[in-house]
Amino acid sequence: MRSLLLHVHEDDGMEARLQVGLDIARAFDAHITCLQPVSFDFAVPGDLYGTMIAEMLPVFQEAADKLRERTCARLAKEDVKSDWLQEEGPARVLLQRAEGLADLVILGTRDPASSGKGPSALTGYMAVHGRSPLLVVPETTASFDVAGAAVIGWNGSLEAAHATRGAVPLLRKASSVTLVNVTEHIEDPGAFLPAIDGAEYLSRHGIACEIVEIDRGQGTVARALVNSASARGAAYLVVGAYGHNRAIETVFGGVTRRLFADPPLPIFTAH
Repeated sequence: MRSLLLHVHEDDGMEARLQVGLDIARAFDAHITCLQPVSFDFAVPGDLYGTMIAEMLPVFQEAADKLRERTCARLAKEDVKSDWLQEEGPARVLLQRAEGLADLVILGTRDPASSGKGPSALTGYMAVHGRSPLLVVPETTASFDVAGAAVIGWNGSLEAAHATRGAVPLLRKASSVTLVNVTEHIEDPGAFLPAIDGAEYLSRHGIACEIVEIDRGQGTVARALVNSASARGAAYLVVGAYGHNRAIETVFGGVTRRLFADPPLPIFTAH
């Protein structure tokens, strides 16, 4: 895990994303690429000739430049390797283009396009369309303990397997790994992978894990997973990103949507 891609945006979660990126970069001697999309694709009601937009463009650019200056000054004092990309265009397009050689993409849980209200459609898009694993960071995260405990949410799906495989570099450094078995209906019987298969895969990478069956009870699967992670003092939760193209704007639907709506800890995910 030597190449990290960090989404830069002026929102309440920026400091959390940056700090997590720095913690992971130090642990893996990794390089951080800070991608700052600057989008001018918006409309002002009643501004038929674009006069107001033309006046606002320099203001948005100035704000973006100030964020870059502040963050670059911060990075210059840190013991990590980094570079900065400020590009004009939609965030989802630029991130998808830049993730081609990224081992991990660091995003926030809130939607930058809606002033942080609601789960991030950008994260949903990247998880479904992207090809690199994501680390989704809540805005309340103060640091990332690479050596902390890890919990894997397992339901036998290929998505869960892909997420587990992508998380191997992190899991190798974890103080403990718990594979929490959550069984749900899977439409394709051929995609079902027993929990023991996941544990055996991890053992081949030198990672010992405990398999735990949890009772969903009256709550949701998402709540059961969060409770399990909390009980074990987990530093992060590994889950598969479930969803289809039609559900992108609402962040996958189902378990993944509930997990991403307001997670108490970072979530490592892949589709």
